[in-house]
Amino acid sequence: MPSSAARARSHRAEQPGIADLDLLLEGLSSQERTRFGQIFEVHLTSGQLVPPETMHGWIAQHFGSVEAALEQRIVKITNLVTHEGSLFNELRARRPLQAPPGGGDLEEIIHSTEGGSFCHPQEATPADAFGRVQGQHAITASNIAKYDGWHGVVIFDDHDPLRFTAEQVADYIDTAQAWARKAHQADPQACYPFFLWNCLWRSGASILHGHAQMTVTRGSHYVKIEALRQAARRYREQYTTDYFTDLIETHRALGLAIDQGTASILPSLTPLKEKETLIIAPELNDDLKAAIYYVLCTFIEQFGMQSFNLALYQRPLAATPEPWEGFPTMVRLIDRGRLLDSTSDLGAMELFAQSVVASDPFRVAAALASAQRSRG
Repeated sequence: MPSSAARARSHRAEQPGIADLDLLLEGLSSQERTRFGQIFEVHLTSGQLVPPETMHGWIAQHFGSVEAALEQRIVKITNLVTHEGSLFNELRARRPLQAPPGGGDLEEIIHSTEGGSFCHPQEATPADAFGRVQGQHAITASNIAKYDGWHGVVIFDDHDPLRFTAEQVADYIDTAQAWARKAHQADPQACYPFFLWNCLWRSGASILHGHAQMTVTRGSHYVKIEALRQAARRYREQYTTDYFTDLIETHRALGLAIDQGTASILPSLTPLKEKETLIIAPELNDDLKAAIYYVLCTFIEQFGMQSFNLALYQRPLAATPEPWEGFPTMVRLIDRGRLLDSTSDLGAMELFAQSVVASDPFRVAAALASAQRSRG
């Protein structure tokens, strides 16, 4: 494995990235390193291979050079609090992926589906038992094939799911929140809300028309949200500090935090998949909504994002047996890749072991910071 000095020479010429994490940690203060170690564990390794000479041309064509593939730097990061983790290898971003035959222009594909049921929601979609919520830019419907007892859809007025304004994004969220309150009023035991936005088919969306979804569940929050609540509580008991505050400050110490008012935007050190970015705010406020729009636009404009998954974690709508004090509002956003790639971005590693990621959170942070500066 190359020495630290050799790595420093090779990487310092460019902007530091995830492969330089050991060097970046050395530059932190003692307090910052301690806080990092309370949350994260890092292991660096080298993956080596010996290709036959007949492969050298193919490797150079797809990966830039033969040398780039001979010794690959792998960074394994584990969140010790939430037990989430990722394996980073930037070389995986250069893998040749086959596109399906035929291809097609995305705008034409989206335009070709106009006129469907979501274009006429009042006549072609069901309402919930309590009716519909009409927003400024969206309307709700009851989901026909439900995840849970209360499962609705926010149907956007705009057919194109990748075309929206800051005002529209805020309205989609507000409309979903109003729907959740109505569902809770109809069923007081259903008090755990969840908002999700699957954009286009790589994300799992079955309808191209712009829409998001929301549920309100009974008994306890969904397992991943409840696991996060319990993990944060254990962290406070062990270290007497707030997990979410320490998570933000750890990212900030490494240059991975962008502020949007009271909201903190964090390209994750343990992304579930590509470019996962967290947005954390004390409440579901205007800063959080603005941050969602800003991150979405940056990813679409800077990275060419075409499909994504977005989830909103929040506290219950009523008092519950389990404590929720200190639990913030948090968004998780993931880029799901190019729409015409025939290879899935999820495999057995992600499903059963640990996430494998090609995108570098430091590059994501740099793009977000640059976009913020350009916005003035």
